[in-house]
Amino acid sequence: MLAGLPAASAHVSATPDKTAANSYALLTFGIPHGCDTSGTTKMTITLPAELNDAQPTVNPNWTAQKVMEQLPEPKKLDNGTSITRRTSQIVYTAKAPLAPELRDALVLSVKLPDTAGKTLYFPTLQTCEQGQTDWSQIPQEGQDEESLKTPAPSVTVTAAVAGADGHTAHAAGTESSPAAAQVASVDDGGAQARSWGALAAGLGGLALGGAAFVRGRAKNSSAAPGK
Repeated sequence: MLAGLPAASAHVSATPDKTAANSYALLTFGIPHGCDTSGTTKMTITLPAELNDAQPTVNPNWTAQKVMEQLPEPKKLDNGTSITRRTSQIVYTAKAPLAPELRDALVLSVKLPDTAGKTLYFPTLQTCEQGQTDWSQIPQEGQDEESLKTPAPSVTVTAAVAGADGHTAHAAGTESSPAAAQVASVDDGGAQARSWGALAAGLGGLALGGAAFVRGRAKNSSAAPGK
């Protein structure tokens, strides 16, 4: 197992935080050593045809650019609308060449298609100060990906999970988040404290009023004639 680690870490890989169909996922592309001993200057990630767009996450060491392509015919989306263009590539350009002995990570946010069991490939061209490496090999049926010299990063979509939609989960999380529960608890406690405080103030006022009434009667009695 240990013998296989160096080879695996030398590839451009895509690590998803989730793989459920029809969900939003963050794909982290690990950048390995440069082209032999040359620093990396650019990473061009090609999106599979199943994806319409991707949102690149800001990385302070790189600039990001979307490359758009015109579709041969309008593509209808699940919400009933249609698109005529899609994002075909995300191009990250290094502000300074990434030294070959260092690694970095680039993150894309994508909406995974509703195609459980399908493997999505992201051919990636690594451009260096001298030379380039084209991570675009896709295994044939029955072929082991580890046997490829420059395999394309890939993600396999799994079965959908109820409530896995990114926006739906976010909304639900907002309604039942621990922070919201904590605020509700604090508000309830404050309301109870205010209620008890009002009751104590009321009782205190009643006691003072009673004492004043008693003193008034005693004074009037002592001032009456014949007393």
